[in-house]
Parts: sequence; C-alpha cells; structure tokens
Amino acid sequence: MPMDTLLLDFVVCPETREKLSVGNAELLAQLNAAFDAGTLKNRTGQPVRARLEALLVRADQKFGYPVWDDIPNLLIDEGIPLETT
Repeated sequence: MPMDTLLLDFVVCPETREKLSVGNAELLAQLNAAFDAGTLKNRTGQPVRARLEALLVRADQKFGYPVWDDIPNLLIDEGIPLETT
C-alpha cells in the first residue's frame, strides 16, 4: 500500500525535524538486499529486524526510517544510515 501523502505533510524526522519523503524503489531494493545479506544495521549498530516495506528519507538524505505494516517507525535509534549505502 502506498504511503499516505497526507501523513507526509505532518511527519518529520524525530531528531532534526526535517521533512521526510518516501524513498525510491532503487534505494528500497538496495537496503532490502543488504538486509538479506545480514548487513543492514540501524544507527545503533543493531541489525534491522525485518525487510523494509517502505522507507521515509530525511531531507538531508543521511537517514531513513523504516516502515513496517504501513506504520512508520520514527524512533531515532531505528534510523538507518544512508551515507554508506
């Protein structure tokens, strides 16, 4: 199910308050491939718990927040660093 665009008008990064946007299919595929390989980690270094359904990307493109079961996980520690992907 596509991310509700109305929701995107209200959600922001919990750390910087920057706007979030839905990550593109190429980025999502790249991150899910890293998950399948067991190398996808969140900002605390812990393995990401499941394949990503979608990703909300911070405006500066440094972190993304996972979406599972149509629910964005906007905890700072669950952010996925994107600079190394």
